[in-house]
Amino acid sequence: MELRIEDVDDLCTGAAFLGAGGGGDPYIGGLMVKQELAAGRKIEILDPDGLDDSKLIIPTAMMGAPTVLLEKIPSGEEPIRALRVVEKELGRRADATMPTEVGGINSTIPLFVGARLGIPVVDADGQGRAFPELQMETFAIEGVAGCPLGISDEKGDTALVMTDDNHRMEWIARGITIRFGGTAYFANYPMSGAEVKRSAVKHTLTLARRIGEIIHNSRHRKNDPFEELCQFMGTTSYAVARVIFDGKIIDVDRRTMEGFTLGSVSIDNPNGRCTIEFQNENLIVRAEGEVLAIVPDIISILDAETAVPITNETLRYGQRVKVVAVRVPPIMRSDAALRQFGPQAFGMSETYSALE
Repeated sequence: MELRIEDVDDLCTGAAFLGAGGGGDPYIGGLMVKQELAAGRKIEILDPDGLDDSKLIIPTAMMGAPTVLLEKIPSGEEPIRALRVVEKELGRRADATMPTEVGGINSTIPLFVGARLGIPVVDADGQGRAFPELQMETFAIEGVAGCPLGISDEKGDTALVMTDDNHRMEWIARGITIRFGGTAYFANYPMSGAEVKRSAVKHTLTLARRIGEIIHNSRHRKNDPFEELCQFMGTTSYAVARVIFDGKIIDVDRRTMEGFTLGSVSIDNPNGRCTIEFQNENLIVRAEGEVLAIVPDIISILDAETAVPITNETLRYGQRVKVVAVRVPPIMRSDAALRQFGPQAFGMSETYSALE
């Protein structure tokens, strides 16, 4: 499948929804991709099930605090330099790239790289949403090594990270990202086509595009975008989605620390109040002492009128919103997955209970 310029806005909106409030501003990434397509470059999207087992796929992405991304717009050369670092270490060029997560700008960085370098992009990722740390990947759960990792900044600085511990990879790369000014661009988890088939959450770029199309066009079909969206998600591997709260934002506590955007948002309505905690991405929703949804399930805040997702760096007092929760696919709810990116991985005392 070839990505068309008219598909980009839908894909970005859907990626913001799946990104659970994080993943970076999709608008910036969308502009980068549309500029490449307008210049006549092509982006081929590959079905992961049809990959040649021997092909080399190297994912590309951005890491750091999404709040910083709003002030440090990438040129696009950063992820390409990071990819070249990994290729040099492996002694082989990538046959394709793919997202590490299908959230915000990180769904578009590999699309840009693919367009600029003329390599295809695999329709899959390692999270099925967005998570804040590099070891929080289905790739890692299935035994794919995170390193070599290449990382680059807007000044042209690059670094190579080599370790056999994916948690240590995150710790080292996070330190480099902080020194790079709070955001950086990286390539890691180089893998074969066979490993992609075994370890990835599949067809998530296609899913993001369809979600965006529903959000943008449901009202033209005289449908409620929230109802249509939740019904559609019920037909996918995510299976369960519903609105769990609606109201007005009355407080936003947001700070940038240690390469993350941390904080909480409180939403009020006549019947009560809910509070959502986030570390780049939304982690837990509590209302009147009850947990309404918890990581790894997706918690997304949408504009109450347009159903457009609101990323956490753009949350503001007075916005009228609806909170939608989505149950993640089975590959993300195994015991191994929950150890990697369940509540305890974020230091929470609550246990995971899947949205039903």
